[in-house]
Formats: sequence, structure tokens, C-alpha cells
Amino acid sequence: MKNPIQDLETFIEKADQLKKQDKMDLSSDQDLTFAIMNLVSIEEHFIFSGAKTGKNEYYDLVNDVRDMRKALLKKIIKEYEGEVWCISKHLLAACMRLMEVGTKQLGMDRKEEAYDFFNKAYQLYSLFWGINLDLIKTNDLKKIDEDALNKHDKKPKKDGLMGKLGVLVQKVIDCCIE
Repeated sequence: MKNPIQDLETFIEKADQLKKQDKMDLSSDQDLTFAIMNLVSIEEHFIFSGAKTGKNEYYDLVNDVRDMRKALLKKIIKEYEGEVWCISKHLLAACMRLMEVGTKQLGMDRKEEAYDFFNKAYQLYSLFWGINLDLIKTNDLKKIDEDALNKHDKKPKKDGLMGKLGVLVQKVIDCCIE
């Protein structure tokens, strides 16, 4: 079975066509992913607040936030196989935490460490999109060069799959579109 996304340029062209047809709004989806990240964080804070204070009322709020997070995640992840749903949730949660740690490092004037955390967060975020835009085919993973986006990629990026996905996310998702 031939992969419809043969290279980065083909994917970007396909994404642009879908945008023009109003079938996808990756800018809104990107905003939605940040809302989902924050909802995961709110779930965690309710659990820890309940544990720290001994007040079960915090635990009682977790389900409402979780239900909202699940409903919003369904808007981005419509079809999935295996553990993609859970992997996606954890990729977004880890991305959010790395951004928070990076921000704290930046506040302590540890810029290099902060930049490293920010880059790792972006790599996870790019991996999220790579999986959910169906750019990473599990049946192709063992057959491709580790620096290639897919088996048809003739120009692998030096930073590997994560770096290549990061370039793709930069080109396809323009958060400045209103």
C-alpha cells in the first residue's frame, strides 16, 4: 500500500488544499490542543489538591474536567487504533509539563536548560501531530531510515524524525491565522 504523503512538500500541498475546502482548521486544532493540555493539568491539580487538603470535593471535580477533556480530544482524534488515544493524551501532557519546567528554568536564568526543555516539548508536540495527521504509519516504521519522515522520504533531516516533524508542524500549522 502506497503512502499518500510522499514527502513534506506533498503533505503541505495536501494540507493547504484541505484548508481551502474548509475541511480542516489546524490553527483552531492547535489552540484546542493547548486547552486539552491545560485540562489534563487541571485534573492533576484537583487530585493533588484533594490529597494535600484531605478534601474529597477536589476529587469530585476530576470527572467533570476529564469528561470535557475527552470530548475535546475527540474533536482532534476522530479515528485511532491501538493506544493512539492514550499516547496522544500523554504526549500533550508531557509537552505541557516540559514547557512549565522550561519556564521555571528561564525564571532562574538557566537559559540553556530552559531552551532544551522547550525544544523537547516541541518535539513531543510534533510527534503528537505526526501521529494524528497520519504521517507516521506504524507498518512503515521499521522500514525507513531513522531520519526520514516516511519510507518515500528521499531527503532525511539530520535531526531525525522529531526534527522533521517539527519542520512540518511549523509549515502546516499557522497559529496566526484568524
